[in-house]
Amino acid sequence: MKQQIIEILTELRPEFDFSQDVDFIEAGMLDSFDVIMLVNTLDEKLGISIDGIDVIPENFSSVEKIEILLNKNGVK
Repeated sequence: MKQQIIEILTELRPEFDFSQDVDFIEAGMLDSFDVIMLVNTLDEKLGISIDGIDVIPENFSSVEKIEILLNKNGVK
């Protein structure tokens, strides 16, 4: 799952290395528009629907946080 998340993030913002252990939001790797695009891409590629209440920066700050969010939404 982690590799798939990194691939999706890299498609969205190829100029960054998302395998790093940094906060993507604080590091400026993702902004609010990127998060919306990421939610849309994850929904489409994984066949899920992420609740609007879960679309907060904290849930997209690392690969691990994104994986937790996806697991919450039924992705295994």
